[in-house]
Amino acid sequence: MRRLTKNKNNQKGVAIIGAYLVLVVLIIFASAFLSRTIYQNRSIIIFNRRVQAFNLAEAGLDRAIDWFRAQPSPPTGGGNLWAAGAQTLGASGTTNTPVIGTYNIVITDLGEPAGSPGTRRYRVTSTGTISGGTVTRQLQNYIQTDNYARYIWFTDRETYSGSKVWFVTRDFLDGPTHTNAHYHMYGFPTFAGEVQSVDNYIDFYHRSNDQNFPGEIKYDPEGTANDDIPDFQVGYTFGAQGTNMPSQASNLRAASNATGGMRLQGNSTVVLNTDGTMNVTNAARGWNNQNMALPANGALFVACGGRRCANGGTLTISGTLSGRLTAGAERNVFIPNNVVYNDDPRENPVSNDTLGIIAEQNIILDDNGPNNLEINASVMALNTSFMLENYASAPAKGTLTVYGGIIQDERGPVGTFSGFDGSKLSGYDKNYSWDARLLASPPPFFPTTGDYLTLSWEEN
Repeated sequence: MRRLTKNKNNQKGVAIIGAYLVLVVLIIFASAFLSRTIYQNRSIIIFNRRVQAFNLAEAGLDRAIDWFRAQPSPPTGGGNLWAAGAQTLGASGTTNTPVIGTYNIVITDLGEPAGSPGTRRYRVTSTGTISGGTVTRQLQNYIQTDNYARYIWFTDRETYSGSKVWFVTRDFLDGPTHTNAHYHMYGFPTFAGEVQSVDNYIDFYHRSNDQNFPGEIKYDPEGTANDDIPDFQVGYTFGAQGTNMPSQASNLRAASNATGGMRLQGNSTVVLNTDGTMNVTNAARGWNNQNMALPANGALFVACGGRRCANGGTLTISGTLSGRLTAGAERNVFIPNNVVYNDDPRENPVSNDTLGIIAEQNIILDDNGPNNLEINASVMALNTSFMLENYASAPAKGTLTVYGGIIQDERGPVGTFSGFDGSKLSGYDKNYSWDARLLASPPPFFPTTGDYLTLSWEEN
């Protein structure tokens, strides 16, 4: 019988084919890996260039803000106000290092927003380009002259005639607050918006030796009566930049003398009506509850009558507003009753009703006013305070609701409390809510801060 044997040549051939197949697979994997690596490197390079182009465009936006702040007043003229040609930027932000690209800036004047004369809006377009023009990104920033109506609470000092005025447990503020000094806290007041102070501490009623309170302030609703722990729901900022208040309502004064405005001499009373009119009493004009339309340009100002303000200069205002108005006085503004909107923006977000109240001295609430008083407006007391008449001897009332904002030089009291247990002795509790519409659409001719704020930005 013949014995079968394996063919050695066949075995070698199979081994060689197998080796080739393994080599081919390895080459394919290596090629795929190399291709993927190259692709990833290219993607990283493109991503980095896009980031650099974006940073260049942002640098242009920052340069534009610096340009605005260098102008003596908000620039006007319509169209393109300033077009900065290609500005080179080094790799570390200086021109002494290798240039990574350029940015171009175009600033366009968009004029006054509808219903808010005295405010100016602009569009800043900044284009960042990597050297060689390989990657370009364009950003647009919509900015506006900054105004005090963007605060629910603003004070230059948190004292009245040198005495501290306190936030207490029953107080509620829902909106951005700022003081050029520092706050005084008793118990558990609530702040539902951002809190800023220029000073770097808070004065706590029960912690006279711990004013520079370190670390995080935690709200403890079960704290003892001797605790002062405000509820900062959004956070707080110490060492904020200060802002100087004006001493006069210059824009409103000028607008009240212009076509469409109303300038009154001597003490005047205005009652606002739901039909978009107002009833005006003014002795100099011979008006006694005279019905008329709101000023066409939204500006009403009461000036002193006679030599050295001998005949008043005080405005008394109340009622229900339908329309847009800023009412001011050379002396005081007196509020005897509710001042509210006909079309409440808390129920109808597209409501156009907007009110500013400005006193070049004080805004005074009538101590015989309603038990629960409501004011829908951004109110501003330039010299000196927003306060309750006879605040220390007034009866204990309900709640003062302000929907809009309170801006004042010295913080005026609207009531008093017991230092023993925090109970109310006189006046009102506080319920203050910010009208967010006022950020982009402030009342007519409302005072501006001299700075600029960003409303929105986008990438084209």
